[in-house]
Amino acid sequence: MLRFKTTITGATASMIAIGAAIFIATAIASNAAETVQEKVAARKAAFIPPNAGSGRPALEGVARGTPAGSENVLVFSAPPRETEADGIRTYQPIAEYLSRITGKTIVYKHPSDWLTYQTEMQRGSYDLVFDGPHFNSWRISNLQHSTLVKIADEHTFAVVVRKDDNRITDLKQLAGQRVCGMDPPNLGTLAVLSQFDNPARQPLIMNTLGWTKAYEGVAFEKKCTAAIVPVANLKKFANNENFVRVVYKTKALPNQALSAGPRISVQDQARIAAALMSLDGASVTARLLAAYGSDMGLTYASKEDYAGLDVYLKDTWGYSR
Repeated sequence: MLRFKTTITGATASMIAIGAAIFIATAIASNAAETVQEKVAARKAAFIPPNAGSGRPALEGVARGTPAGSENVLVFSAPPRETEADGIRTYQPIAEYLSRITGKTIVYKHPSDWLTYQTEMQRGSYDLVFDGPHFNSWRISNLQHSTLVKIADEHTFAVVVRKDDNRITDLKQLAGQRVCGMDPPNLGTLAVLSQFDNPARQPLIMNTLGWTKAYEGVAFEKKCTAAIVPVANLKKFANNENFVRVVYKTKALPNQALSAGPRISVQDQARIAAALMSLDGASVTARLLAAYGSDMGLTYASKEDYAGLDVYLKDTWGYSR
């Protein structure tokens, strides 16, 4: 594991301050540019307190027994696309780094499964979230979240089959076939399933933990006829062109992003964005970027980047407001 600095150098602090100022100025300009018509047309956004309607903490025992949503703790989470151990290795250093930057206690909470993740995310239990563009779009519209930074590379998914499997030449031929990937509402899976008009004639998604497992399930283990993997990750698999071939690519979308909820002030949002864009931030996010095959690192994000992308969730339970 990388060793992270416990203090920020004067130069880095200056860079963060400058970045924060730019971030705040951009946010103000963006808000001022909204027309009255856009404001009227926008869906009402309402932050749902973690305890609303449940009578219990939304996340039990997050930190020292303090539930999410308290003034003492901000909760950072991401979808369970990897094991808990891998999630902690990837995200906990980021939470610790941002705690030092903001002076607030930020803890990483790994959801046990996709249902838990979706339920808690929809309740507003998470203050910082790193996930796909469709989730970011939904939180912007419904939970008053703001996108801070995103992976700079394009976000495109590929459907691959074994190179020596001559049966499959077209995506529609995968109807009824096993496809290694991640369960809905993973964006790649939703984008691929949207190409099948008849719900009774769709691929059978075999859930995997991580893109490497999805790829290996086709390339080496032959558990599935095909796999759904991000193009950026596919390029990182050694000699992939000798083992698999691409039969379909989704359209390019803005990449995964970090969003912040309304309990984080605009000033702290700016500090977080600038800190993650700094040299110290680059070392802290290196494992995350490597996991998603990024060559370009992080860049600033805006809500306009993700406008309308929650359409991918239109048929997914729990995402209508």
